[in-house]
Amino acid sequence: MKVFMIGGTGLLGCEAARIFIERGHQVTSVALPPLPQGAPIPEEMEIVFGDINKKSDEEILAMLKGCDSFVFAAGVDERVEFPAPVYDYYYKYNIAPLERILPLCKQAGLKNAVVLGSYFSYLYKKKPQMGLLERNPYFRARIEQERVVESFCDETFDATVLELPYIFGTQPGRKPVWVVLIEQISGMDKLPFTMYPKGGTAMLTVRQVGQVIVGAAEQKPGAGFRAVPIGMYNMSWKKFLSIVYDARGMGADRKIIGVPPWMMRMGMKGIIKDYEERGIDSGMDPLQLPDIMDIRLFINKKYAVELGATEDDIESAIFDSIKLSEEAYKGTAELLDMKGE
Repeated sequence: MKVFMIGGTGLLGCEAARIFIERGHQVTSVALPPLPQGAPIPEEMEIVFGDINKKSDEEILAMLKGCDSFVFAAGVDERVEFPAPVYDYYYKYNIAPLERILPLCKQAGLKNAVVLGSYFSYLYKKKPQMGLLERNPYFRARIEQERVVESFCDETFDATVLELPYIFGTQPGRKPVWVVLIEQISGMDKLPFTMYPKGGTAMLTVRQVGQVIVGAAEQKPGAGFRAVPIGMYNMSWKKFLSIVYDARGMGADRKIIGVPPWMMRMGMKGIIKDYEERGIDSGMDPLQLPDIMDIRLFINKKYAVELGATEDDIESAIFDSIKLSEEAYKGTAELLDMKGE
């Protein structure tokens, strides 16, 4: 099978490319220079440098010629900050490329696509009564992304959106998204405890994401459209933070106090003020985020296993991600920022 990928040199796409190649597939990817120094990018992957959004339809069709599957391993999540209106940026990075490239994939004769989405879409479908689309541009963008993908599916073209939770693992030379967490909790470092929501999250490692991407691309024709919630491990925020503080060198026995949503909302006033002063438009409603984080947003691992995910060391992956994030936060490591293109 020949695979065309956007994001093949990124944290997740690079791992998927490695697994594709191990299984005998060919991979071509478009990437923006520079590449992260020391990243284990497969030598066998053909890399076309440039911005996919600036290439003509004819150039993209030429790259798609002879391909069987398309993987969209790019885009941005809710932790990346943008000015108002934030939805426009989510559209630019997560939706617009698919509106343009998916019909070109069909024109070129590709049979399927795999798109990396978010488990917040899963939460919206699970709890529609929360009004998540109305209050959170990021939720709205991810649901719209799924609708766009589904609109191109027919008897000749299948597509899978992987509703991914939080992911842990590192790529040498690349700045982790978890620097945001360090920035958030560092203000409580001088206290003898950390206050945090009582909920929890599904999670998985970078290697497992690569496995499910490849598994989705290798599915037999006729699957149609699928939006699949993906998770391998479910962990409370309290347990997660014990690993975070251990990785930060502050000890795994740090006292974590679970706070109810109403109490967390009181602390969000300062964040709202900070956003206003910096001109940031949050993709997540700061006043509803406490309710979201109070949920144990867990996922049955059967869906990931069906797509080929195998067991991995999630605690080590968390530790490594946070350790590198701490170095980035302190400025002791020179790292490339994550890019949406």
